[in-house]
Amino acid sequence: MMVSRRHFVTQLAAGASLACGSPLVWSSSPRPHSTSALTSNHAVATVHPLATDAAMEILHSGGNAIDAAIAAALVLGVVDGHNSGIGGGCLVLIRLADGRIRAIDGRETAGAAAHPSQFTSKGKADPQLSQTGPLASGVPGQIAAMDRMHRAHGNLPWERLFDHAIRIAHEGHPASRSTARTVAREAEDLIRYPASRGILLHSNGEPFREGELLVQRDLAQTLRNIAAHGGDWFYAGEFAKTTCRYLASIGGFLTESDFVRYQALDRNPLSQPYRHHTVIGFPTPSSGGIHIAQMLAMLEPYELHGIFESSSIQGYHLLAECMKRAFADRAYWLGDSDFVDVPRGLLNGDYLRDRMKDFSPKGASIGIERGVPPGSDPSVYATRELEQAVPKESEDRKHTTHLTVADAHGNWVAMTCTVNTSWGSKVMVPGTGVMLNNQMDDFSLAPGTPNAFGLVGSYANAIAPGKRPLSSMSPSIVLDADRLPAVTCGAAGGPRIITATLQVLLRVLDLKQAIKDAISGCRVHHQWSPDTLLAEKANPTTNGVSTERERGNNDPYAITQETMDGLQSLGHTVRPAEALAIAQGIQRDGDRLRAAHDPRAQGSSGD
Repeated sequence: MMVSRRHFVTQLAAGASLACGSPLVWSSSPRPHSTSALTSNHAVATVHPLATDAAMEILHSGGNAIDAAIAAALVLGVVDGHNSGIGGGCLVLIRLADGRIRAIDGRETAGAAAHPSQFTSKGKADPQLSQTGPLASGVPGQIAAMDRMHRAHGNLPWERLFDHAIRIAHEGHPASRSTARTVAREAEDLIRYPASRGILLHSNGEPFREGELLVQRDLAQTLRNIAAHGGDWFYAGEFAKTTCRYLASIGGFLTESDFVRYQALDRNPLSQPYRHHTVIGFPTPSSGGIHIAQMLAMLEPYELHGIFESSSIQGYHLLAECMKRAFADRAYWLGDSDFVDVPRGLLNGDYLRDRMKDFSPKGASIGIERGVPPGSDPSVYATRELEQAVPKESEDRKHTTHLTVADAHGNWVAMTCTVNTSWGSKVMVPGTGVMLNNQMDDFSLAPGTPNAFGLVGSYANAIAPGKRPLSSMSPSIVLDADRLPAVTCGAAGGPRIITATLQVLLRVLDLKQAIKDAISGCRVHHQWSPDTLLAEKANPTTNGVSTERERGNNDPYAITQETMDGLQSLGHTVRPAEALAIAQGIQRDGDRLRAAHDPRAQGSSGD
């Protein structure tokens, strides 16, 4: 039997179980706790010092973590616009001071006129059409999500949260290394659109360089209008009219009605017991929450600390094998569960145990395929077998951004924001300063056709009007045995978000590392397609990647050449990687919060 999202909660609660026998459910909120101070300090981690500073200032001015997260996200849209911004979307996981959990879905939606045939050329799916240009964008969701969370839980006035972003956009800021690098890399596409060219390239066509002052006064004015008039100005007012008029003039199909119909949605968060903790994740359209849950369930029977202490080769081998199986399931079964049926058996304990039956510590599994969870009907998506794909982008390209904030009263926010690949569709709407996303590429244009990250999918993730594309965003919050927040983490980096978040959590919960060491530690990544294991080698040549210290110096589980050779000897096709994803996190240590940003980027954290 297959179930849609509206039936998923009750059926999972009734029947699904983990390998350890505990129920895996789309949870109702944990029991409330007191709103008195939980810790003696606040904490923030983002990928840019200006965003971290804005969040900390909001906290010190009487705002809570919800206010601070909104302010930080708005600043990131200005100073880190190649990764996120108000032309994109977000997923937000919130643990409130009274113990309630909220999952707010600000994922972009396809327009009412969207159809797979629009993304074909000469009878074949053409990913270029979903990655660049006027067809590539869904209706942005970030403003709606922030409006929803602020109306329910914000302390400070809405307009106050825009102050930092407006000032920085109007006065300008020095272009960061990653901004300059991505502008240079995408210049050939950016130059095709007048507003993008006018903001990000010099008059002679040369891209902005690191340290040059980047002024965005059109964006500043857009932010002023949203601050003054709220989300209605964006979705039912002048912004929607201007955007849709411009897109129509260059061949796009989004309409004002698409903007008016957009809604940020509340989702039932995924709640999973794991080693005396509860891991809270985001449900579909995120694939991250469900697949982190699957991998944790597969790993539960193994004593990870002992395995890694005995042999890092065996530890990373085990992780890689779990990743393969989860990503094989992702490619076949997942999509927006408001539109497609999701097999409840994906979270069934017997199914997850069975997925690991062919695991061997002696060698890599060859030819892993998607599983057939109990009660599912594979014929629903059986058009043809999915193919192994070759990624179109190298692993050193990170996309999206994750920020996290916790205040002294126990409000915690894990927020992942994105315009998808660098600079989204490359289309900036003239007069607004807003760069539109290219989230249409996160749909499966055709079964087996890889997107920009090499991910393939079935008809479960096919394009449909109003549908939300599958996402790898994985904001996560871990509760301790007393149901108090203990750790939060999330990441940027396409599908590597899922595996990076998993490994940070494992390093904290199983390997007993502090959050700073857990985030900076070496990682592996396997996404089933292609059948390649990416591995961050200890003490890599950074090649321009900013690091606070060489990874591996103090890491007892560093991926040395010996470890990579050992993984290769087990049958893995191993490829060295410099930086797999960019993670941020917070850990509660008694009454103190400890924030950590990823040394792979020029971020900052404060506590």
